[in-house]
Amino acid sequence: MNLSLTTAFDRFGAKPSNRFSSLSAIASDGALVLTCSSTNFKHPAQGVLRYETRLSSETASSRDNQLLVEHLSLARDGELPIRMVVIAAPTTKNGGRTFHVRPDLLGKLVKFDGEHFIVDFMRPDAGNEPARRRRSK
Repeated sequence: MNLSLTTAFDRFGAKPSNRFSSLSAIASDGALVLTCSSTNFKHPAQGVLRYETRLSSETASSRDNQLLVEHLSLARDGELPIRMVVIAAPTTKNGGRTFHVRPDLLGKLVKFDGEHFIVDFMRPDAGNEPARRRRSK
């Protein structure tokens, strides 16, 4: 479903600082809500969706980038869970962007050096899947 940025962030209980270009926000439950470009995803292992990019590649305002640095630092230091808002492609006819959310995935910051960052997203119950299958046999 295509959503506005504000509506997408709201799905996770967060409010973007800029309704057009926010890159991140902290949700009411303490999770980091991260705006992700669909071109920066990889599948490094089964069940893992990796988001990897550099701050210098972000085209948002300097204020949005500074907030992203602050939020990534909080996620790293506090081991905060990360929620995903994805920029949908293509954009709307009038040039606006639309977004969608992936509430089924929860992310963990695995690297942040002040410029380069990596977030691995997985289904929250993915680690319990083999045990569940063994019990049901």
